[in-house]
Amino acid sequence: MSVPTPPLLPVLFVSHGSPLFAVEPGTTGPALHQWAGQLPALRGVVVMSPHWMAPAPAVMTNPAPATWHDFGGFPPALYQLQYPAPGSPALGAEVLALLQAAGMAAQEDAGRPLDHGAWVPLMHMFPQANVPVVEVALPAEWGPHEVYRMGAALQSLRGSGVLVIGSGSMTHNLREYFGGAREPAPYVLAFSRWIEAAITRRDWPALLDYRRQAPHAVRAHPSEDHFLPLFFALGAGGEDATAHYLSREVMHSVLAMDALALQSTI
Repeated sequence: MSVPTPPLLPVLFVSHGSPLFAVEPGTTGPALHQWAGQLPALRGVVVMSPHWMAPAPAVMTNPAPATWHDFGGFPPALYQLQYPAPGSPALGAEVLALLQAAGMAAQEDAGRPLDHGAWVPLMHMFPQANVPVVEVALPAEWGPHEVYRMGAALQSLRGSGVLVIGSGSMTHNLREYFGGAREPAPYVLAFSRWIEAAITRRDWPALLDYRRQAPHAVRAHPSEDHFLPLFFALGAGGEDATAHYLSREVMHSVLAMDALALQSTI
């Protein structure tokens, strides 16, 4: 009697916005909470955040990662928040082995805390902090192709109860963040919807070349760090992935909070 193959979990890309997203959820926070509530029981979460950049791929193996308030100048209430989710050295070792098997010189980090790119969106998704979390670092010198390959190396985790997440931002021009405007900036909408259209038609070459092809790409991302986790999610989702958008909210005029689930059958 054959054992049925468990269904593949979707992959998530989430824009974590500013740290204020922890206490100002907008419509994105509830959308993430509702979506996460429909998932089956999880063995763990593997998340890439641009707030952990390392010279080479690195994987958290900390069994009890601290909540790191890696930001300054925000209201005191933010610094009181804690997200005491456990780590998982065993899952971290699996991630490490998969990356190494794909030819990446990945290293473990047994002391890594959870930065806000991980714990802020996870607070909305799993407020009970009962799902083990493993962070992976964004290699500092890597671009879209390399980060896509990193995500692709972890596709098999989706069949064993692991949710793979790329946490970044659909747009992230902090030089314009404090301008005071509240209506979505036109360039933010133009860039975000171009990306959505390319994902919808599965135009991976155009996406990988977004810096040259997408409208206002350099203005939307003066540096690439907050956009690269999208390619981690796309790689883990697979070439046949279909996107389901959970949020298209824009906060503070220039922070597109797009969140999307990528589902594939392979």
